Amino acid sequence: MKLQPDTSLAPLIRGLGPGWLQIEQQRFHSSVFLHSQRQPPVQAWTPDRFETLKDLDFQLDALDDCELLLFGSGRRLRFVPTTWTEAFWSKGIGFETMDTAAACRTYNVLASEGRKVAAWLLLET
Repeated sequence: MKLQPDTSLAPLIRGLGPGWLQIEQQRFHSSVFLHSQRQPPVQAWTPDRFETLKDLDFQLDALDDCELLLFGSGRRLRFVPTTWTEAFWSKGIGFETMDTAAACRTYNVLASEGRKVAAWLLLET
């Protein structure tokens, strides 16, 4: 089998551990919003615990025709109220929830394929 080097132009998640996340060569110690095709690709995201999330933490206006949104809910899978995500569905934007590690892996696969994907990645303190 012939393997090809990664040629993705999207920023990729290179590592994840307790309290940190590495996107390319930069390490983050708080939650982030990451977009595969936006400049700058990474923005700080203020929530630090699932319990403090509010519907305003998921902004629709900043999504630049995104196809799919991923929500990494922290160390374990937890769902936000469906009323918070109805606006995405009504605009034809998919919204998937998974734990943060799974969201990181899924983001990397989709971004490597050239998909317009964004992720809210919750790093719990």
